[in-house]
Amino acid sequence: MTFESTWNPHSPVAQQRREAALARLTQWQALQDRAALASAQSKPVFDKRGQLLPRERVALLLDPGAPFLPLCALAGFMQDTPDPAKSVPGGGMIAGIGFINGVRCMVVASDSGIEAGAIQARGLEKILRVQELALENKLPFVHLVESAGANLMQYKVEGFVLGGSLFRNLARLSAAGLPVLTVQHGSGTAGGAYMPGLSDTVIMVRGRSRAFLAGPPLLKAATGEVATEEELGGAEMHTSVSGLGEYLCEDDRHALGTARDVVARWDWAAHSTQRQAKPPRWEAEELLGLMPAHHREPIDMREVILRLVDDSDFLEFKPLFGAATVCAQARIGGHAVGIISNNGPIDVAGANKATHFIHWMCQLGHPIVYLQNTTGYMVGKDSEQGGMIKHGSKMIQAVTSATVPQITIQCGASFGAGNYGMCGRGYAPRFLFSWPGAKTAVMGGEQAARTMQIVAEAGMARKGITPDPEKMQAQFDKIVALFEAQADAFYTSGLVLDDGVIDPRDTRSVLSFCLDTCAESAARQPRATSFGVARM
Repeated sequence: MTFESTWNPHSPVAQQRREAALARLTQWQALQDRAALASAQSKPVFDKRGQLLPRERVALLLDPGAPFLPLCALAGFMQDTPDPAKSVPGGGMIAGIGFINGVRCMVVASDSGIEAGAIQARGLEKILRVQELALENKLPFVHLVESAGANLMQYKVEGFVLGGSLFRNLARLSAAGLPVLTVQHGSGTAGGAYMPGLSDTVIMVRGRSRAFLAGPPLLKAATGEVATEEELGGAEMHTSVSGLGEYLCEDDRHALGTARDVVARWDWAAHSTQRQAKPPRWEAEELLGLMPAHHREPIDMREVILRLVDDSDFLEFKPLFGAATVCAQARIGGHAVGIISNNGPIDVAGANKATHFIHWMCQLGHPIVYLQNTTGYMVGKDSEQGGMIKHGSKMIQAVTSATVPQITIQCGASFGAGNYGMCGRGYAPRFLFSWPGAKTAVMGGEQAARTMQIVAEAGMARKGITPDPEKMQAQFDKIVALFEAQADAFYTSGLVLDDGVIDPRDTRSVLSFCLDTCAESAARQPRATSFGVARM
Protein backbone atom coordinates (compact mmCIF):
# COMPACT_ATOMS: atom_id res chain seq x y z
CA MET A 1 0.00 0.00 0.00
CA THR A 2 1.28 3.45 -0.95
CA PHE A 3 0.54 6.44 1.26
CA GLU A 4 -0.31 9.60 -0.63
CA SER A 5 0.05 12.96 1.08
CA THR A 6 -3.15 14.92 1.62
CA TRP A 7 -1.53 17.78 3.52
CA ASN A 8 -1.94 21.27 2.11
CA PRO A 9 1.08 23.31 3.28
CA HIS A 10 -0.65 26.53 2.15
CA SER A 11 -3.79 26.07 4.23
CA PRO A 12 -4.61 28.52 7.05
CA VAL A 13 -4.02 25.75 9.62
CA ALA A 14 -0.58 24.98 8.16
CA GLN A 15 0.36 28.67 8.10
CA GLN A 16 -0.75 29.12 11.71
CA ARG A 17 1.28 26.11 12.83
CA ARG A 18 4.27 27.30 10.82
CA GLU A 19 4.24 30.73 12.49
CA ALA A 20 4.05 29.09 15.93
CA ALA A 21 6.95 26.77 15.05
CA LEU A 22 9.08 29.64 13.75
CA ALA A 23 8.47 31.62 16.95
CA ARG A 24 9.58 28.62 18.98
CA LEU A 25 12.68 28.18 16.82
CA THR A 26 13.55 31.85 17.35
CA GLN A 27 13.48 31.26 21.13
CA TRP A 28 15.64 28.15 20.69
CA GLN A 29 18.23 29.97 18.60
CA ALA A 30 18.34 32.84 21.08
CA LEU A 31 19.11 30.41 23.92
CA GLN A 32 21.99 28.88 21.98
CA ASP A 33 23.31 32.30 21.03
CA ARG A 34 23.11 33.41 24.68
CA ALA A 35 25.88 31.01 25.72
CA ALA A 36 28.08 31.99 22.76
CA LEU A 37 27.57 35.71 23.44
CA ALA A 38 28.28 35.28 27.16
CA SER A 39 31.52 33.47 26.33
CA ALA A 40 32.52 36.04 23.69
CA GLN A 41 32.41 38.82 26.29
CA SER A 42 35.71 37.44 27.56
CA LYS A 43 37.43 38.02 24.19
CA PRO A 44 39.48 41.06 25.36
CA VAL A 45 40.91 38.95 28.19
CA PHE A 46 41.67 36.06 25.84
CA ASP A 47 43.25 38.40 23.28
CA LYS A 48 45.48 39.92 25.96
CA ARG A 49 46.65 36.43 26.92
CA GLY A 50 47.21 35.47 23.29
CA GLN A 51 44.48 32.84 23.49
CA LEU A 52 41.57 31.79 21.30
CA LEU A 53 38.01 31.68 22.56
CA PRO A 54 36.62 28.15 23.11
CA ARG A 55 34.44 28.20 19.97
CA GLU A 56 37.36 29.46 17.91
CA ARG A 57 39.41 26.51 19.19
CA VAL A 58 36.72 24.02 18.19
CA ALA A 59 36.42 25.61 14.73
CA LEU A 60 40.16 25.34 14.11
CA LEU A 61 40.29 21.75 15.33
CA LEU A 62 37.50 20.50 13.06
CA ASP A 63 37.68 19.91 9.31
CA PRO A 64 36.36 22.99 7.46
CA GLY A 65 32.98 22.40 5.85
CA ALA A 66 32.49 18.97 7.44
CA PRO A 67 29.30 18.31 9.41
CA PHE A 68 29.25 18.80 13.17
CA LEU A 69 26.46 17.54 15.42
CA PRO A 70 26.15 19.61 18.62
CA LEU A 71 25.05 17.68 21.69
CA CYS A 72 23.15 18.81 24.80
CA ALA A 73 23.45 22.49 23.88
CA LEU A 74 20.64 23.48 26.28
CA ALA A 75 22.06 21.55 29.26
CA GLY A 76 21.52 23.51 32.45
CA PHE A 77 18.77 25.74 31.07
CA MET A 78 16.77 27.09 34.04
CA GLN A 79 18.95 25.06 36.40
CA ASP A 80 21.42 27.89 37.10
CA THR A 81 18.52 30.29 37.70
CA PRO A 82 14.75 29.78 37.47
CA ASP A 83 14.49 32.91 35.35
CA PRO A 84 14.36 31.78 31.68
CA ALA A 85 15.41 35.26 30.53
CA LYS A 86 18.70 35.08 32.49
CA SER A 87 19.59 31.39 32.34
CA VAL A 88 22.72 30.58 30.31
CA PRO A 89 22.56 27.02 28.95
CA GLY A 90 25.42 24.74 27.98
CA GLY A 91 26.64 23.38 31.32
CA GLY A 92 29.99 25.15 30.91
CA MET A 93 31.14 23.20 27.86
CA ILE A 94 30.75 22.71 24.13
CA ALA A 95 30.24 19.16 22.90
CA GLY A 96 29.46 17.38 19.66
CA ILE A 97 30.51 14.84 17.05
CA GLY A 98 32.67 16.14 14.21
CA PHE A 99 35.57 15.27 11.92
CA ILE A 100 39.29 15.84 12.52
CA ASN A 101 41.39 14.96 9.45
CA GLY A 102 38.51 12.81 8.24
CA VAL A 103 38.17 10.93 11.55
CA ARG A 104 34.78 11.04 13.26
CA CYS A 105 35.44 12.09 16.89
CA MET A 106 33.62 13.14 20.02
CA VAL A 107 34.84 16.67 20.71
CA VAL A 108 34.39 18.42 24.07
CA ALA A 109 35.69 21.88 24.95
CA SER A 110 35.59 23.77 28.23
CA ASP A 111 33.64 27.01 27.74
CA SER A 112 36.29 28.96 29.62
CA GLY A 113 34.84 32.28 28.51
CA ILE A 114 32.14 31.75 31.16
CA GLU A 115 33.17 31.53 34.81
CA ALA A 116 36.67 30.44 33.77
CA GLY A 117 35.31 27.13 32.48
CA ALA A 118 33.95 25.97 35.83
CA ILE A 119 31.48 23.10 35.51
CA GLN A 120 28.00 24.61 35.63
CA ALA A 121 24.54 23.24 36.36
CA ARG A 122 24.03 19.90 34.62
CA GLY A 123 27.54 20.11 33.19
CA LEU A 124 28.53 16.82 34.83
CA GLU A 125 25.50 15.04 33.38
CA LYS A 126 26.38 16.47 29.97
CA ILE A 127 29.95 15.23 29.88
CA LEU A 128 28.96 11.83 31.26
CA ARG A 129 26.36 11.55 28.48
CA VAL A 130 28.78 12.39 25.68
CA GLN A 131 31.37 9.99 27.13
CA GLU A 132 28.76 7.21 27.00
CA LEU A 133 27.95 8.18 23.42
CA ALA A 134 31.65 7.96 22.55
CA LEU A 135 31.88 4.49 24.12
CA GLU A 136 28.72 3.20 22.47
CA ASN A 137 29.61 4.56 19.03
CA LYS A 138 33.35 3.73 19.25
CA LEU A 139 34.44 7.34 18.84
CA PRO A 140 37.85 8.77 19.78
CA PHE A 141 37.50 11.35 22.55
CA VAL A 142 39.17 14.74 22.08
CA HIS A 143 38.96 17.21 24.97
CA LEU A 144 40.03 20.86 24.90
CA VAL A 145 40.55 21.64 28.59
CA GLU A 146 40.65 24.97 30.39
CA SER A 147 38.60 24.84 33.54
CA ALA A 148 38.56 26.26 37.01
CA GLY A 149 36.94 22.97 38.07
CA ALA A 150 34.08 22.90 40.52
CA ASN A 151 32.80 26.14 42.01
CA LEU A 152 33.60 25.70 45.72
CA MET A 153 31.08 28.41 46.62
CA GLN A 154 28.38 26.11 45.21
CA TYR A 155 29.92 22.88 46.49
CA LYS A 156 27.66 19.83 46.67
CA VAL A 157 29.01 16.53 47.90
CA GLU A 158 27.04 14.54 45.32
CA GLY A 159 28.83 16.40 42.53
CA PHE A 160 32.17 15.39 43.99
CA VAL A 161 31.20 11.75 44.43
CA LEU A 162 29.47 11.28 41.08
CA GLY A 163 32.16 13.29 39.32
CA GLY A 164 34.45 10.31 39.71
CA SER A 165 32.49 8.66 36.89
CA LEU A 166 33.96 11.22 34.49
CA PHE A 167 37.47 9.90 35.08
CA ARG A 168 36.30 6.28 35.18
CA ASN A 169 34.87 6.77 31.71
CA LEU A 170 38.21 8.06 30.41
CA ALA A 171 39.81 4.82 31.59
CA ARG A 172 36.97 2.84 29.98
CA LEU A 173 37.44 4.65 26.66
CA SER A 174 41.15 3.96 26.57
CA ALA A 175 40.70 0.33 27.62
CA ALA A 176 38.13 -0.09 24.84
CA GLY A 177 40.80 0.89 22.32
CA LEU A 178 39.36 4.36 21.72
CA PRO A 179 42.04 7.10 21.68
CA VAL A 180 41.71 9.83 24.31
CA LEU A 181 43.45 13.12 23.44
CA THR A 182 43.61 16.18 25.70
CA VAL A 183 44.72 19.65 24.69
CA GLN A 184 45.45 21.48 27.94
CA HIS A 185 44.80 25.11 27.03
CA GLY A 186 44.75 26.36 30.62
CA SER A 187 44.26 25.16 34.18
CA GLY A 188 43.32 21.72 35.39
CA THR A 189 43.25 21.66 39.18
CA ALA A 190 42.52 18.88 41.70
CA GLY A 191 40.13 16.42 40.01
CA GLY A 192 40.61 18.33 36.75
CA ALA A 193 44.25 17.24 36.74
CA TYR A 194 43.09 13.68 36.13
CA MET A 195 41.77 14.73 32.72
CA PRO A 196 45.28 14.80 31.24
CA GLY A 197 46.35 12.09 33.69
CA LEU A 198 43.85 9.64 32.18
CA SER A 199 44.42 10.65 28.57
CA ASP A 200 46.51 8.66 26.09
CA THR A 201 48.10 11.79 24.64
CA VAL A 202 48.42 15.26 26.16
CA ILE A 203 49.29 18.51 24.40
CA MET A 204 50.29 21.53 26.51
CA VAL A 205 50.74 25.24 25.85
CA ARG A 206 53.81 27.07 27.13
CA GLY A 207 52.96 29.65 29.79
CA ARG A 208 49.28 28.72 29.86
CA SER A 209 48.80 25.03 30.71
CA ARG A 210 48.53 24.14 34.39
CA ALA A 211 47.82 20.77 35.97
CA PHE A 212 48.22 20.08 39.67
CA LEU A 213 46.40 18.25 42.43
CA ALA A 214 46.82 21.27 44.68
CA GLY A 215 47.45 24.80 43.48
CA PRO A 216 49.59 27.25 45.46
CA PRO A 217 46.75 28.41 47.80
CA LEU A 218 45.62 24.87 48.69
CA LEU A 219 49.20 23.66 48.99
CA LYS A 220 50.03 26.45 51.47
CA ALA A 221 46.82 25.80 53.42
CA ALA A 222 47.42 22.03 53.56
CA THR A 223 51.18 21.82 54.10
CA GLY A 224 52.56 25.33 54.47
CA GLU A 225 54.74 24.77 51.40
CA VAL A 226 55.19 27.71 49.03
CA ALA A 227 55.61 27.06 45.30
CA THR A 228 54.80 28.79 42.02
CA GLU A 229 52.20 27.49 39.57
CA GLU A 230 54.92 26.71 37.03
CA GLU A 231 56.88 24.67 39.57
CA LEU A 232 53.79 22.74 40.59
CA GLY A 233 52.19 22.10 37.23
CA GLY A 234 53.41 24.24 34.35
CA ALA A 235 53.63 23.05 30.76
CA GLU A 236 57.41 23.04 30.64
CA MET A 237 57.64 21.09 33.88
CA HIS A 238 55.12 18.48 32.78
CA THR A 239 56.67 17.97 29.34
CA SER A 240 60.26 17.80 30.60
CA VAL A 241 60.14 16.62 34.25
CA SER A 242 56.93 14.78 35.23
CA GLY A 243 56.17 13.35 31.78
CA LEU A 244 52.46 14.19 32.03
CA GLY A 245 52.54 16.02 28.69
CA GLU A 246 53.81 14.66 25.36
CA TYR A 247 53.91 17.85 23.28
CA LEU A 248 54.87 21.40 24.25
CA CYS A 249 53.31 24.04 22.00
CA GLU A 250 53.73 27.79 21.83
CA ASP A 251 50.10 28.91 21.64
CA ASP A 252 46.55 27.69 21.05
CA ARG A 253 46.92 27.55 17.25
CA HIS A 254 50.09 25.52 17.50
CA ALA A 255 48.43 23.15 19.98
CA LEU A 256 45.36 22.62 17.77
CA GLY A 257 47.52 22.03 14.70
CA THR A 258 49.48 19.46 16.69
CA ALA A 259 46.20 17.83 17.77
CA ARG A 260 45.12 17.48 14.13
CA ASP A 261 48.51 15.96 13.30
CA VAL A 262 48.24 13.49 16.20
CA VAL A 263 44.79 12.38 15.02
CA ALA A 264 46.02 11.98 11.44
CA ARG A 265 48.80 9.67 12.62
CA TRP A 266 46.39 7.34 14.42
CA ASP A 267 45.72 5.87 10.98
CA TRP A 268 42.17 5.54 12.20
CA ALA A 269 39.67 4.59 9.54
CA ALA A 270 38.18 7.72 8.05
CA HIS A 271 34.44 8.04 7.65
CA SER A 272 32.88 6.07 4.85
CA THR A 273 32.01 7.51 1.49
CA GLN A 274 28.73 9.33 1.48
CA ARG A 275 25.93 6.97 0.57
CA GLN A 276 23.89 7.80 -2.47
CA ALA A 277 20.34 8.69 -1.56
CA LYS A 278 17.46 10.45 -3.28
CA PRO A 279 16.07 13.39 -1.29
CA PRO A 280 12.42 13.37 -0.20
CA ARG A 281 9.90 14.49 -2.80
CA TRP A 282 8.24 16.75 -0.23
CA GLU A 283 10.03 19.74 1.24
CA ALA A 284 11.40 19.66 4.80
CA GLU A 285 10.14 23.22 5.16
CA GLU A 286 6.61 21.81 5.30
CA LEU A 287 7.40 20.07 8.61
CA LEU A 288 6.98 23.43 10.36
CA GLY A 289 3.35 23.61 9.35
CA LEU A 290 2.52 19.98 10.09
CA MET A 291 2.89 19.65 13.85
CA PRO A 292 0.14 21.19 15.98
CA ALA A 293 0.96 23.25 19.04
CA HIS A 294 -1.33 21.10 21.21
CA HIS A 295 -1.36 17.33 21.43
CA ARG A 296 -5.15 17.23 21.19
CA GLU A 297 -4.99 18.35 17.56
CA PRO A 298 -4.62 15.40 15.17
CA ILE A 299 -1.61 14.82 12.90
CA ASP A 300 -0.92 11.91 10.56
CA MET A 301 2.73 11.10 11.26
CA ARG A 302 2.98 9.43 7.86
CA GLU A 303 3.07 12.97 6.49
CA VAL A 304 6.19 13.52 8.61
CA ILE A 305 7.75 10.26 7.41
CA LEU A 306 7.23 11.31 3.76
CA ARG A 307 9.40 14.37 4.41
CA LEU A 308 12.23 12.46 6.12
CA VAL A 309 12.87 9.31 4.07
CA ASP A 310 14.73 8.80 0.80
CA ASP A 311 12.55 9.57 -2.23
CA SER A 312 9.56 9.84 0.17
CA ASP A 313 9.24 6.09 -0.29
CA PHE A 314 8.23 3.78 2.56
CA LEU A 315 6.41 0.47 3.00
CA GLU A 316 3.94 0.46 5.87
CA PHE A 317 3.78 -2.69 7.99
CA LYS A 318 0.29 -3.98 8.91
CA PRO A 319 -1.37 -0.66 7.96
CA LEU A 320 -4.91 -1.87 8.76
CA PHE A 321 -4.03 -3.48 12.12
CA GLY A 322 -3.53 -1.21 15.14
CA ALA A 323 -3.63 1.71 12.72
CA ALA A 324 -2.87 4.36 15.35
CA THR A 325 0.62 2.86 15.66
CA VAL A 326 2.56 3.38 12.44
CA CYS A 327 5.35 0.96 11.52
CA ALA A 328 7.20 1.34 8.23
CA GLN A 329 10.34 0.33 6.35
CA ALA A 330 12.30 2.98 4.49
CA ARG A 331 15.75 4.37 3.83
CA ILE A 332 17.25 7.50 5.36
CA GLY A 333 20.52 8.73 3.88
CA GLY A 334 20.86 5.38 2.13
CA HIS A 335 20.49 3.38 5.35
CA ALA A 336 17.71 0.79 5.61
CA VAL A 337 15.68 1.57 8.74
CA GLY A 338 12.50 0.65 10.55
CA ILE A 339 10.30 3.55 11.68
CA ILE A 340 7.74 3.49 14.48
CA SER A 341 5.42 6.43 15.14
CA ASN A 342 2.03 7.27 16.61
CA ASN A 343 -1.22 8.72 15.37
CA GLY A 344 -2.73 8.56 18.83
CA PRO A 345 -2.55 6.36 21.93
CA ILE A 346 -0.97 2.93 21.65
CA ASP A 347 -3.74 0.31 21.87
CA VAL A 348 -3.47 -3.48 22.29
CA ALA A 349 -3.22 -4.10 18.55
CA GLY A 350 -0.68 -1.30 18.14
CA ALA A 351 1.53 -2.64 20.94
CA ASN A 352 1.48 -6.12 19.41
CA LYS A 353 2.26 -4.74 15.97
CA ALA A 354 5.18 -2.69 17.28
CA THR A 355 6.57 -5.69 19.19
CA HIS A 356 6.42 -7.84 16.06
CA PHE A 357 8.05 -5.10 14.00
CA ILE A 358 10.90 -4.54 16.49
CA HIS A 359 11.69 -8.26 16.49
CA TRP A 360 11.69 -8.26 12.68
CA MET A 361 14.02 -5.25 12.44
CA CYS A 362 16.42 -6.97 14.83
CA GLN A 363 16.36 -10.05 12.60
CA LEU A 364 17.14 -7.89 9.55
CA GLY A 365 19.75 -5.85 11.43
CA HIS A 366 18.05 -2.55 10.59
CA PRO A 367 18.25 0.41 13.02
CA ILE A 368 14.91 1.61 14.39
CA VAL A 369 13.83 5.26 14.36
CA TYR A 370 11.08 6.24 16.82
CA LEU A 371 9.08 9.38 15.99
CA GLN A 372 7.27 10.00 19.27
CA ASN A 373 3.80 11.51 19.17
CA THR A 374 1.65 9.71 21.71
CA THR A 375 -0.43 10.48 24.78
CA GLY A 376 0.45 7.01 26.12
CA TYR A 377 -1.09 3.56 26.23
CA MET A 378 -4.83 3.31 25.76
CA VAL A 379 -6.91 3.29 28.96
CA GLY A 380 -10.48 2.18 29.60
CA LYS A 381 -12.43 -0.95 30.48
CA ASP A 382 -12.12 -2.52 27.05
CA SER A 383 -8.41 -1.83 26.93
CA GLU A 384 -7.76 -3.23 30.41
CA GLN A 385 -9.80 -6.35 29.72
CA GLY A 386 -8.03 -6.76 26.39
CA GLY A 387 -4.71 -7.06 28.23
CA MET A 388 -3.21 -3.62 27.67
CA ILE A 389 -0.78 -4.04 30.57
CA LYS A 390 0.68 -7.32 29.32
CA HIS A 391 0.78 -6.29 25.65
CA GLY A 392 2.27 -2.90 26.49
CA SER A 393 4.83 -4.71 28.62
CA LYS A 394 5.77 -6.92 25.66
CA MET A 395 6.46 -3.79 23.62
CA ILE A 396 8.61 -2.37 26.42
CA GLN A 397 10.50 -5.69 26.63
CA ALA A 398 11.11 -5.60 22.87
CA VAL A 399 12.46 -2.03 23.04
CA THR A 400 14.66 -2.97 26.01
CA SER A 401 16.08 -6.08 24.35
CA ALA A 402 16.50 -4.75 20.80
CA THR A 403 19.85 -5.68 19.28
CA VAL A 404 20.00 -2.86 16.72
CA PRO A 405 20.70 0.87 17.20
CA GLN A 406 17.58 2.81 18.23
CA ILE A 407 17.25 6.55 17.59
CA THR A 408 14.41 8.59 19.04
CA ILE A 409 12.98 11.92 17.90
CA GLN A 410 10.44 13.48 20.27
CA CYS A 411 8.20 15.24 17.74
CA GLY A 412 5.02 15.90 19.70
CA ALA A 413 3.58 14.44 22.89
CA SER A 414 5.59 11.89 24.86
CA PHE A 415 3.27 11.02 27.72
CA GLY A 416 2.99 8.24 30.25
CA ALA A 417 4.18 4.74 29.46
CA GLY A 418 4.09 5.75 25.79
CA ASN A 419 7.45 7.43 26.49
CA TYR A 420 8.77 4.05 27.61
CA GLY A 421 7.29 1.96 24.80
CA MET A 422 8.59 4.46 22.24
CA CYS A 423 12.17 4.25 23.51
CA GLY A 424 12.38 7.30 25.74
CA ARG A 425 15.52 8.40 27.54
CA GLY A 426 15.19 5.70 30.20
CA TYR A 427 15.55 3.02 27.51
CA ALA A 428 19.00 4.15 26.35
CA PRO A 429 18.39 4.96 22.68
CA ARG A 430 21.67 5.47 20.82
CA PHE A 431 20.62 9.10 20.22
CA LEU A 432 17.56 11.11 21.30
CA PHE A 433 16.62 14.57 20.06
CA SER A 434 13.55 16.78 20.59
CA TRP A 435 11.65 19.15 18.36
CA PRO A 436 11.07 22.56 20.00
CA GLY A 437 7.35 21.92 20.46
CA ALA A 438 7.71 18.46 22.01
CA LYS A 439 6.17 17.76 25.41
CA THR A 440 7.31 15.11 27.89
CA ALA A 441 5.27 14.28 30.97
CA VAL A 442 3.56 11.50 32.89
CA MET A 443 0.35 12.94 31.45
CA GLY A 444 -1.00 16.18 30.01
CA GLY A 445 -1.38 19.13 32.40
CA GLU A 446 -5.15 19.35 31.98
CA GLN A 447 -5.53 15.62 32.52
CA ALA A 448 -3.42 15.76 35.68
CA ALA A 449 -5.38 18.75 36.99
CA ARG A 450 -8.73 17.11 36.24
CA THR A 451 -7.60 13.89 37.95
CA MET A 452 -6.59 15.79 41.09
CA GLN A 453 -9.85 17.76 40.97
CA ILE A 454 -11.94 14.57 40.87
CA VAL A 455 -9.96 13.11 43.78
CA ALA A 456 -10.32 16.32 45.81
CA GLU A 457 -14.05 16.64 45.14
CA ALA A 458 -14.62 13.01 46.11
CA GLY A 459 -12.75 13.55 49.36
CA MET A 460 -14.79 16.64 50.16
CA ALA A 461 -18.02 14.80 49.39
CA ARG A 462 -17.14 12.07 51.88
CA LYS A 463 -16.65 14.78 54.50
CA GLY A 464 -19.82 16.65 53.56
CA ILE A 465 -17.87 19.71 52.37
CA THR A 466 -19.08 21.78 49.42
CA PRO A 467 -16.18 22.64 47.05
CA ASP A 468 -15.33 26.32 46.55
CA PRO A 469 -15.40 26.83 42.74
CA GLU A 470 -12.82 29.62 42.81
CA LYS A 471 -10.36 27.64 44.95
CA MET A 472 -10.88 24.53 42.82
CA GLN A 473 -10.22 26.51 39.63
CA ALA A 474 -7.11 28.09 41.16
CA GLN A 475 -5.80 24.64 42.07
CA PHE A 476 -6.64 23.40 38.57
CA ASP A 477 -4.74 26.25 36.92
CA LYS A 478 -1.75 25.78 39.24
CA ILE A 479 -1.43 22.08 38.40
CA VAL A 480 -1.75 22.77 34.66
CA ALA A 481 0.99 25.43 34.86
CA LEU A 482 3.28 23.10 36.84
CA PHE A 483 2.95 20.26 34.35
CA GLU A 484 3.20 22.45 31.28
CA ALA A 485 6.37 24.15 32.54
CA GLN A 486 8.13 20.85 33.19
CA ALA A 487 6.90 19.23 29.97
CA ASP A 488 8.47 21.96 27.85
CA ALA A 489 11.21 20.71 25.49
CA PHE A 490 13.64 23.47 26.51
CA TYR A 491 13.19 22.61 30.18
CA THR A 492 13.67 18.85 29.70
CA SER A 493 16.68 19.49 27.46
CA GLY A 494 18.11 21.66 30.23
CA LEU A 495 17.93 18.58 32.47
CA VAL A 496 19.91 16.61 29.82
CA LEU A 497 16.90 14.37 29.20
CA ASP A 498 17.72 14.47 25.49
CA ASP A 499 20.81 14.99 23.35
CA GLY A 500 19.59 18.36 22.18
CA VAL A 501 16.73 20.26 20.59
CA ILE A 502 16.83 20.33 16.79
CA ASP A 503 15.09 22.27 14.05
CA PRO A 504 12.46 19.91 12.54
CA ARG A 505 13.79 20.85 9.10
CA ASP A 506 17.19 19.38 10.06
CA THR A 507 15.75 16.04 11.20
CA ARG A 508 16.70 14.12 8.06
CA SER A 509 20.31 15.37 8.12
CA VAL A 510 20.60 14.65 11.88
CA LEU A 511 19.21 11.14 11.41
CA SER A 512 21.56 10.53 8.45
CA PHE A 513 24.54 11.70 10.51
CA CYS A 514 23.56 9.46 13.43
CA LEU A 515 22.96 6.46 11.15
CA ASP A 516 26.37 7.02 9.52
CA THR A 517 27.88 7.09 13.01
CA CYS A 518 26.14 3.84 13.97
CA ALA A 519 27.18 2.12 10.74
CA GLU A 520 30.78 3.23 11.16
CA SER A 521 30.73 2.00 14.75
CA ALA A 522 29.42 -1.42 13.70
CA ALA A 523 32.23 -1.78 11.16
CA ARG A 524 35.00 -0.66 13.51
CA GLN A 525 37.03 -3.14 15.55
CA PRO A 526 39.11 -1.21 18.12
CA ARG A 527 42.01 -3.00 19.79
CA ALA A 528 40.70 -3.25 23.34
CA THR A 529 43.10 -3.84 26.22
CA SER A 530 42.74 -4.90 29.85
CA PHE A 531 43.66 -1.41 30.99
CA GLY A 532 43.77 2.01 29.46
CA VAL A 533 47.06 3.45 28.22
CA ALA A 534 48.99 4.13 31.43
CA ARG A 535 51.02 7.31 31.84
CA MET A 536 54.69 6.92 32.69
